[in-house]
Amino acid sequence: MSARRATVFQGDVIVPNRMDPEAAGRGQEDQAPRGVPGVLRDLPWELPRTFLGMVEPADSFEASDAVLLPVPYESTTSFGGGTRRGPDAIVHASRYVEIYDQEFGCEPGAAYHVHTLPALELTRAGAGPAMAELREAYDRVAEACADRFLLMLGGEHSISSPAILAQADRLAASAPGERLSVLQLDAHADLRAEYEGTPHSHASAMARVLDRADVVAVGLRGVSREEVDASVAAGGASTLIWADEMWESDAWMDRALAALGPNVYLTFDVDYFDPSFVPSTGTPEPGGGEWYRTLRFLRKVFAERNVVAADIVELAPTPGLPAPDFLVAKLAYKLITYRFQDRLGSGVR
Repeated sequence: MSARRATVFQGDVIVPNRMDPEAAGRGQEDQAPRGVPGVLRDLPWELPRTFLGMVEPADSFEASDAVLLPVPYESTTSFGGGTRRGPDAIVHASRYVEIYDQEFGCEPGAAYHVHTLPALELTRAGAGPAMAELREAYDRVAEACADRFLLMLGGEHSISSPAILAQADRLAASAPGERLSVLQLDAHADLRAEYEGTPHSHASAMARVLDRADVVAVGLRGVSREEVDASVAAGGASTLIWADEMWESDAWMDRALAALGPNVYLTFDVDYFDPSFVPSTGTPEPGGGEWYRTLRFLRKVFAERNVVAADIVELAPTPGLPAPDFLVAKLAYKLITYRFQDRLGSGVR
């Protein structure tokens, strides 16, 4: 691959998002990683291990529009393991994502700033204590973020429940009586009351939030009878859209949008994708979503609803197979870009 000079803007500084020996910016004092002594700042240091390889100045959080929160938690996985390595793999792969986006005909990263937080290391005292610890931590992070777009990277799907409940509480405080909608892209409904002895399993993530939020699940194809019954019992609070519906027409997009309220939390379990796209996940299911149709749907969701926060979970990196890591990193870039697509100007496609 020939050297390229893909760039993003961080304040008034243009920085390369890959290790290119000829790219402008390497070896400049104002682009050295934080913590490097002054006498060494002009050396050609590698790009920061942050999302998209962005240089983050001391006030990066304050200047940010979006915040990434890695949560490498894994405790209740029931088939394949490795989700604890997902967040690091996503951030690493993102450093090689091309910043230019042909969908918009521009470099969207120039329109917003992203801050990457350190990973949260949750307690190993059990799933219940870990989820309680995450709820407290997420509350504080969300409060500090204010109106910034908060994207959490997992880790197993159980981490979504505390985040959703925190966002439901924030919505209730600002708009009493309004109910949060959850858009769940997933191969599984995750509506089991408990699984393998714990109600905090990855297979129970949506069961934990149904009394506080309406859940619209898209891409399902691996569901138990118990979960179908739970969805029926929940009435309008639970909408199931099966993966095979998605291949007949695009009518499922309108049905999903119609079931969503004005304020949406997006949770994206990467086993939503067909395993030919993302084999690196703990519970792959044949069939499922594909790339472009999914992006078309997500762009509509972000354009027509207020997406208050999001997460991407269940990537379990496979050694020697980086393609799924890269796909998920690009998905994260797409989600942030869709969140700020109104900033990209009238000339975008």
